[in-house]
Amino acid sequence: MEKLRVGVIGCGTIGTEICKAIDGDDLEMELFFLIDNHPENIESLYTSLKKKPEITKSDSHGLGAILEDVDLVIECASQAAVREFVIPALRSGTNVMILSVGALLCIEGLYEEIESIAKEKDCKVYIPSGAVAGIDGLKSGAMVGIESVELTTIKPPRGFEGNEYVKEKGIELSSIERAETLFVGHAKEAVKYFPENVNVAATLSLAGIGPKATRVKIVADPGAKRNVHEVKAWGEFGNLFVRVENVPSAANPKTSYLAALSAIATLKRISYPIKVGT
Repeated sequence: MEKLRVGVIGCGTIGTEICKAIDGDDLEMELFFLIDNHPENIESLYTSLKKKPEITKSDSHGLGAILEDVDLVIECASQAAVREFVIPALRSGTNVMILSVGALLCIEGLYEEIESIAKEKDCKVYIPSGAVAGIDGLKSGAMVGIESVELTTIKPPRGFEGNEYVKEKGIELSSIERAETLFVGHAKEAVKYFPENVNVAATLSLAGIGPKATRVKIVADPGAKRNVHEVKAWGEFGNLFVRVENVPSAANPKTSYLAALSAIATLKRISYPIKVGT
């Protein structure tokens, strides 16, 4: 079987894990290009790969020409990168994977635009489950009706370092001595104020009952050793409760290792003939 040619946008923590998986022998894929607006990220990743991609770039200039040679574009950079790179990829007839899922909630009309172009061009848009479990149950339950979905995210305070919402609220992360709630609201607000931390809120809302009906609570807990996501849902299907205790990425404590593994598992699902799970 001919290998799928892949382009990756974003060479940070998750992008690096994805590229290393493609560079191995388990996926029927090959890496064709890398794009990141930080050249040092590209250089670090490029030198670590056994099979070097043909093209590396630090911007979207000339993107149209290289899209003609790829089968799948993976975005794992930022919410802004979704519009900048995913839209052109779809318009070129290329399948895409989106990891900055919060963009679909935060950027007005983006979800509808992506859906429209994907239908017109007969493209697939893949959204991995990320650092949470239970997406399959939510999707199944939504077939008959879900009354409520709640997400509680608990991370060590350092996992929220640099967050603008935390700064504006005057929260001193270093002074937190016991579990402290940073935010309570709906998913659309959560991904706006915590874009680095709760992409899972966007994914849950898309799989379930929508961004404004999905409730989110975000907690900083100095006693937490892992990034925890708890999902509660109930409806005509029954009750669902899932708790995932994620190992934080060694390179970036804001990111759970499972988020990268979820993207890699989605790539395996794309490339393998047998599909397991809803």
